[in-house]
Amino acid sequence: MSSTKSTMPELRKDPIVGRWVIIAPDRLTRPQNIRDTCDELDPEAFDPFLEGNEDVTTPEILAYREPYTKTNGPGWRVRVIPNKFPALRVEGELTNRGNGMYDVMSGIGAHEVIIECPHRETSMARLSVDNIREVLWVYRDRLVDLKKDRRLVHGLIFKNKGALAGASLDHSHSQLIVNPIIPIAIQEEMQGAETFFRYRNRSIFTDMIQQELATGERVVIDSADFVVFCPYASRFPFETWIVPKNHTSHFENITRQGIEEMGTVLKQTLCKLELALDDPPYNYVIHTAPFDVQEVPHYCWHLEIFPRLTRVAGFEWGSGFYINPVAPEEAAKFLRETVVQ
Repeated sequence: MSSTKSTMPELRKDPIVGRWVIIAPDRLTRPQNIRDTCDELDPEAFDPFLEGNEDVTTPEILAYREPYTKTNGPGWRVRVIPNKFPALRVEGELTNRGNGMYDVMSGIGAHEVIIECPHRETSMARLSVDNIREVLWVYRDRLVDLKKDRRLVHGLIFKNKGALAGASLDHSHSQLIVNPIIPIAIQEEMQGAETFFRYRNRSIFTDMIQQELATGERVVIDSADFVVFCPYASRFPFETWIVPKNHTSHFENITRQGIEEMGTVLKQTLCKLELALDDPPYNYVIHTAPFDVQEVPHYCWHLEIFPRLTRVAGFEWGSGFYINPVAPEEAAKFLRETVVQ
């Protein structure tokens, strides 16, 4: 029997803009379960995330379970496993070397899958509020745990729903990748926020929330502790952010009250998007400050949702500009007026 040799992933740095790219050849072998159109996932495909199929997944890292149920068996509500085809690997030594003029780092990190429910459900919006709250708690728990590894400096939680959003399985799940470097998108956000704070002596996120609430044009939901709005310079149609009113830079420091309310707000937001846009594919990401940075006054963690309604084309790739055919004011108005039962 022949065996496939595993290749260690690498992080390579673009010498012009400073962007790091993960080179992960092993991910070529990950399942795609996508029809020829590449627009839909096969609803008849085998579901390895279904309760009872624990023996075909990688061993669980964490699970919220019913009492007296066994690890890697049925009885769980939310379950975390290592990604079978990881972009980064937790085993090994973190090394950084030069390759001529180029910088390369060993692909050390963590890549985990959060299976959000034991039954086959394709939409997070159809999960109960309590179920969504437990998913958010799992996010927090994994960041708190992985933060202890001094090799790792930043954790990105993300969700891909639908084939066009990059999902290879339709069972509702999200992922966590923890890096030994800070992603350039987070660096740019933090640098911009710090520059604003240095000149104004206040957080740009606080100002943004105040202005959005004052005008109301782009607000979708205003709750006690969160504001949901379509950002002023939305890159994509119906791009939607969830931002906490209680300023904190690290998602893993969220309180129980914050999780309780965020679960409700996230469900309402996803229900509105799915109802208004006919169940679109989408991505969401949680942007949070790096592990090796203490609580800072200028940055605030937040969740960004991107419905996949248009495709990025040549101008966007070539220029870095985004062309958005739907004004955020119109998008927010449409979502506000979408009544969720």
